[in-house]
Amino acid sequence: PQGDLFGNPIGYSFVERGRVGFELSHNDELVGNKTEFLSILDTIRGQTQEGSDVQSALDPEAQAVATAALGGQNGSIVAIKPCTGEVKTMVSVPTYDPNDVRSSAGFQALNQDSDAPLFNRATQAGYPPGSTMKVVTATAALDSGEFEPDSTLEANSGVEISGVPLENAGGADFGTIDMETALTNSVNTYWAQVGEQLGTDTMYEYMDRFGFNAEPPLDYPSFQLAPSGEFADGKLLGPGSDQIDVGRMAIGQDKLGVTPLQMAMVAAAVANGGELMEPRLWSKVIDTDGREDKLNPERMSRVMSEETANTLTSMMTDVVNEGTGGAAALASDQVAGKTGTAEIDVDAGVNQAWFIGFAPADDPEIAIAATVERTSGQGGTVAAPIAQQVLQVLLENSEGCD
Repeated sequence: PQGDLFGNPIGYSFVERGRVGFELSHNDELVGNKTEFLSILDTIRGQTQEGSDVQSALDPEAQAVATAALGGQNGSIVAIKPCTGEVKTMVSVPTYDPNDVRSSAGFQALNQDSDAPLFNRATQAGYPPGSTMKVVTATAALDSGEFEPDSTLEANSGVEISGVPLENAGGADFGTIDMETALTNSVNTYWAQVGEQLGTDTMYEYMDRFGFNAEPPLDYPSFQLAPSGEFADGKLLGPGSDQIDVGRMAIGQDKLGVTPLQMAMVAAAVANGGELMEPRLWSKVIDTDGREDKLNPERMSRVMSEETANTLTSMMTDVVNEGTGGAAALASDQVAGKTGTAEIDVDAGVNQAWFIGFAPADDPEIAIAATVERTSGQGGTVAAPIAQQVLQVLLENSEGCD
């Protein structure tokens, strides 16, 4: 009934085509056969099987706003309620109408579409995260005790990282700056040096806490969930690999591939005082007797201390108020965030644009990741305004985070 609004997150369930998405992961509740044994037993007893009503946490209005905000550009938006892990928005564009899958011609057309509408970019795409990765690096730096917000480094362009000079955006020289200034201005040479000083083991420890290097624990089919991390030849690299350039990894370059879901989880962990909740698409199940089984939030990990999360929140607030994230600002609530622009084709000026963040900064109710593929724009000009629109409607519809 919703056309293509929920195509990717909800998926489809047809005898001829099989099942994907939420339709597959919650098939047992939806059709009523908790186990094969119970299904057979009901048949023997002459009882008609009825499925439960499985309600997703997705906000229809926000889904529509997010889809429209992408404006036909390929990309994805994922928004999470940080205190529960409920996924409030999951948009992947291009999308599809599940009803089109039913016919052979429709299914074939979708399968052959070069833009891959059946591919859920939110959970399957491996995008370079660009400078949004600096939130992970800052977490590792502060929470490990190796750095303080006022720790200074010389951050001019041309600093050698793994023996190769690294440039800041536009070749800018910043001189000696502290961490807060480095995040507000997204200074590559500062953060790459932080990554090198922390080392691969510490970086991986914190990446793992955020959920990298593993399939995310979302109630979704395994074959539609991709891990995030460093990849070579299609395989995840461990911290002992000699193929990792930890300095460039720390700024979201090197061999990183991440899903929008993973980056929304990064924002959600900071927003929730350092505690990452397991992401969930379902909010409650109403069985045939009318009984409700509501989501019981599950903690995935303690990523960082509350003190570290508070410090990061302050720094990410500065990014929106004084730095590259201004287009994500709301009149009603303070937004904290980080932009990212990963260069896909330098000569052609093609980028992967990102914004991750949360609001309200002082009592977060929504965390978000928005990304746009192959754009000539940057995270602050392309992705941040999209995130702003989605945050606005989700906060208007929010019941808080108690």
